[in-house]
Amino acid sequence: MEKLALSRNEAYDLVVDKIGVNNLLKHILAVEVGMRRLAEHFDEDVDYWGLTGLLHDLDYNETKDDEARHSYLTVEWLQPYNLPQDILHAINAHPGHIPCENRLDWSLYAVDPATGFIVACALMHPSKRLDAIDGQFMLRRFKEKRFAAGATRENMAACSEIGLELEQFLLLVHEGMLSISDQLGL
Repeated sequence: MEKLALSRNEAYDLVVDKIGVNNLLKHILAVEVGMRRLAEHFDEDVDYWGLTGLLHDLDYNETKDDEARHSYLTVEWLQPYNLPQDILHAINAHPGHIPCENRLDWSLYAVDPATGFIVACALMHPSKRLDAIDGQFMLRRFKEKRFAAGATRENMAACSEIGLELEQFLLLVHEGMLSISDQLGL
């Protein structure tokens, strides 16, 4: 695979410039590591998948009140970097604007809400720590429709499109998030 024209550090700086240092940045970093962990699992390019996760919500501050524009502005901003088309496609597919076509698309589509769901699970636990929750705990919460209602169950369940059972998928994303639990404050 060719070397990306945008390094992880450059992408991170771009994200901080557009998003700031806040809870949204924590979400973005959680999606990045969730994508990296899935790439590892599938023997895909970890940096490539991680960059896709890192950039997925770049335009959120500008488009949060205009969902129809979300991700399209990101892709516009990323044009000067000549990123591969499949990264840009995955970014546009993650909010459901265009159909998911491959493993990268489906992974981002499912990981995005899963990170918020996993954070909510950790915060519900008495310890308020990621390392205190397990697959069974997450599956029980998943069945509670009012729990973390903003974390779209349909999107997370789309992990079946990449050949993963829900518990295995959540555990993989959870493992990725554990690797940066200090940065996430969990």
